[in-house]
Amino acid sequence: MARPQAPVSVTVLGECVADAFTDPVRSSASELALRALPGGGPANTAVALARLGTPTRFLGRFSTDVFGTLFRARLSASGVDLTGSVTAPEPSTLAVADLDESGQATYTFYADSAADWQWTDEELTATGPESAACLHTGSLALIRQPGGTRIEDHLAKAREHVTVSIDPNVRPLLVPPAAYRERLPHWCALADILRLSEDDLALLLPGVNPEEACDTWHAAGARLVVITFGGRGALASLDGLRVAVPAPTVDVVDTVGAGDSFTAGLLHRLAALGHLGGRLDALNPEDLADACTFAARVAALTCSVPGANPPLADAAGLRAGEDGLLSHA
Repeated sequence: MARPQAPVSVTVLGECVADAFTDPVRSSASELALRALPGGGPANTAVALARLGTPTRFLGRFSTDVFGTLFRARLSASGVDLTGSVTAPEPSTLAVADLDESGQATYTFYADSAADWQWTDEELTATGPESAACLHTGSLALIRQPGGTRIEDHLAKAREHVTVSIDPNVRPLLVPPAAYRERLPHWCALADILRLSEDDLALLLPGVNPEEACDTWHAAGARLVVITFGGRGALASLDGLRVAVPAPTVDVVDTVGAGDSFTAGLLHRLAALGHLGGRLDALNPEDLADACTFAARVAALTCSVPGANPPLADAAGLRAGEDGLLSHA
C-alpha cells in the first residue's frame, strides 16, 4: 500500500456562495429574516479538506462586497491558502435555502453576472503552474459562462501533472440539465474522479441505474466514479470494479454541504493512502472502500450540525482512519 513521504496538497477551483436561511426567531407574518452563511460547493470542499489536515489552496474570485469579505474570512480561518485568488468588482452569488422536514435543502439563486463566473484566461494563467497533487472543481463555476470553458481549458493543461476531480453538483433551477449533459462527456475525458449525488444522476441520466451510469462515464474517460445516496451510503466504481459502503447513523439537522464534505473526505483519504498525483494507477478496491468509508463518516458529521460546517480531525486519527476522532469546529 503506497504512502506519500510528505503531506499531499489539493487545489480547489470554483465558487463561493452566500447561503441564506430563514431565521424563524426573528421572522414574523410581515417580515422574513434571513441568516447568511458562507457556502458554495467548491468552497465547502476546500474548507473541509483543510480542516481534515490536507494542505489546501482555493482559487476563487472574491467580490469586494460584504459577502466576499465573509468568504475570505471563513476560508482563511480554516487554514485554506488563498494565493492565486482574485479580487473582483462583480457581486457575490447569493442562494436562499428552503429546508424541508428532513433537512434537505432546495435553493433559489441570485447569480447573474456574479464574480464567480467571470474567470479570464489571464487570471487562470496567473495562478501559476499547479504544484498540488490534485485539482478539484465543478459545480456552477464549471458550467456558467464565460468562465466555465476557460476552466475546462485550465484543467486540460493541469491534468498533465495532477489528478483531476470533478463534482457536477447539478443546479437545475439555475442551469438547464441539458447543459450539463452536453458538457459531461468532455468533463469525464478530463477527470480521473467524478463524484456526484443520486439527484445529479437522476437529472443527468434519467431512468438509468447507477451501475449503468458508472459504465457510461467510464467509457467517456473517468476512471473512478462515486455516487452518493445520502443515508443509504455510496457506490464507487473503479474501471467497473464496484465498491458499496454504508452511511453511518446520525441525527440529521440538515444536509447542507454533505456532498462537499464527502468529496473532501474522499480526496483526503486517497491522498493519505498515496493515490493522488497521477491517473489512480495503484488504486485498489480495498483502499477505495477505506476512502469511501472515511468520506461517508465526514459527510455524516456535517449533517449532524446546521449548515456547511465540516468536522475537524486530529492527525493521528486521520492516519489510522479510526472512528471517534473527528470533531466539529
